Amino acid sequence: MSIGSSDVAGHPPAGALATEPGDLNEQLINSDWWTDDMVQAAGIPIVDVPFVSVGGGIGSFVTVDYLRIAGVPVEQIRVLTNIDHPWQTYEYLTRVSQIPRPERIRSDSASRPDNIWGFPSYALEEAIRDKSFKALWQVFTEPMWADFYTPRAGMVFANLEREAKRIRYWDMLVKGQVRMIHRRQGGGYFTILTPPEGTSATRRVAFRSQYVHCAVGYPGLKYLPDLQQFRVEQQDFHHVVSAYEDHEHVYNQLRTRPGTVLIRGGGIVASRVLARLMDDRAKYGLQTQIVHLFRTYISGSHGKNMWARRKGGNGFAYQGFNYPKSVWGGQLKARIRRLEGEQRATAYKEMGGTNTPWRRSWQRQMNEGRAAGWYQVVTGEVQSMSVRPDAKVVSVVKTSSGIFEFPADFIIDCTGLEADIAEHRVLKDLLDHGGAGRNPVGRLDVERSFELRGAASPPGVMYASGSSTLGGYFPGVDTFLGLQVAAQEIADDLARRGFGRKLGPGRSTSQWFKWARNKQI
Repeated sequence: MSIGSSDVAGHPPAGALATEPGDLNEQLINSDWWTDDMVQAAGIPIVDVPFVSVGGGIGSFVTVDYLRIAGVPVEQIRVLTNIDHPWQTYEYLTRVSQIPRPERIRSDSASRPDNIWGFPSYALEEAIRDKSFKALWQVFTEPMWADFYTPRAGMVFANLEREAKRIRYWDMLVKGQVRMIHRRQGGGYFTILTPPEGTSATRRVAFRSQYVHCAVGYPGLKYLPDLQQFRVEQQDFHHVVSAYEDHEHVYNQLRTRPGTVLIRGGGIVASRVLARLMDDRAKYGLQTQIVHLFRTYISGSHGKNMWARRKGGNGFAYQGFNYPKSVWGGQLKARIRRLEGEQRATAYKEMGGTNTPWRRSWQRQMNEGRAAGWYQVVTGEVQSMSVRPDAKVVSVVKTSSGIFEFPADFIIDCTGLEADIAEHRVLKDLLDHGGAGRNPVGRLDVERSFELRGAASPPGVMYASGSSTLGGYFPGVDTFLGLQVAAQEIADDLARRGFGRKLGPGRSTSQWFKWARNKQI
């Protein structure tokens, strides 16, 4: 990696924001297109590298993995991120939403972000490791006679670490906070990184590249209005928590004395939180009372027509995975790929909505809880929240039968609302200055190749993948297999542009044998 033209070539123009040398000035912040002279005049050192991936999560990792397997050298790739390893954020979210390493995540057996070929599958690997046919039998008999097979989180993370070492991922990683990505006059992009304090002589570093890949993940967490208002007014982050933040204190306190928990939401995270509460109740002999609040109660199969109906019951919509399987390679994938505008938005709405897998174990526990009276289901909308003198949080809920009060020691919000993409600094700047636009559901608008529409800087190209592109021509973008599909499209498009090789049968086979032998590339 070379550093070029890092000397200050002049002073910021008249009227520019007064900053220290090596920092962004007003001209750079407000300009859609940058020149090399503008960056040099600000005293920001320039690092030249052909390909930059911004984010550093699993989206970045899978894309870089494809490129390395396609023959792109380590020296031509840099991953700019503020996390230490690709699965760091995902592991945090799974852990706090009650899926620690020994538990199983919601992913298909062949969806392996560490293995672009998907063979051997997680189930086969588990069968070989455990010397048992149990996992393979589950795959063979799902979903009629067994629950869908899903891998343990720990196995996923261990395999990601193995592949990261094999492709020399950490040799490509540059720590810091990405501030913005701007187009460069003459082609390509400048990606501005704020290095960790004390690691650089200047406040910013500019990575000059021909290609940029943006995979920054979810823009942020958003609370329901009444929950947000309560937390702000009461400054209570102990009794009212999000399932997506660390809330282990809830379960610890319930082990010391009886209490009541109000769960809000009906998706996969709500079912995991519910399962944790029920498991602890059984394991430790607790007296925990659970009130489950649904805004919409689902009592049976539902959907627009018989071909798009989803099973449901007890308040939940049941579906094995985030999307129907045809999203990843069947008729639904082909159909969405042809749709534009409102037609695509309508299709996403039809197949969207919260859902969770049907699991025999917690279905049995819910039935026991309803029969014994310690699990209560309520359908309605919260009108207000307040704190009683005994420190219980009271939710006033409007139901079809009237208005009722539900006091609880803890409220766990499992609604999983996402913030608008404009709340993410990098994405907002791309919308304001990078030429990027929104797709029919409000996320980043990408081509079928995952090129970010409107952000081209010929011959440079910017790509985007992950949750920020939901609503594009390919559903399921925020799943393991979805990230792999996006990475393959990006790698193929880059190969057509002369960056890396296209993975044909011969190279793919030889690279699989290297993967199987864990040979470093």
